[in-house]
Amino acid sequence: MQECSFLELRCKEVVNVVDGRRLGHVTDVVFDLQTAKITGLVVPGNKSFWNVFKNGTELFIPFTQICKIGDDTILVELYSTSPTTNTCVFPNKQ
Repeated sequence: MQECSFLELRCKEVVNVVDGRRLGHVTDVVFDLQTAKITGLVVPGNKSFWNVFKNGTELFIPFTQICKIGDDTILVELYSTSPTTNTCVFPNKQ
């Protein structure tokens, strides 16, 4: 069994293997409190030139969509980053 701390996870870049897009670095980890298991990772949401300096939304990646956690990169398989398919979008906490 391999272990990885949150500090190590947040240094890894998340890449979607479906389209090769870089999704950013891990910003949070979501746990199921009943089972004490990780349910997914959170990365920054879509950024465009105009909203780079604004707080946007965050993208939740279910643990089942993670293909591989490597030394520097986390590979995920997302066919859509739309919240209506296999991901959830969290509004920023204020």
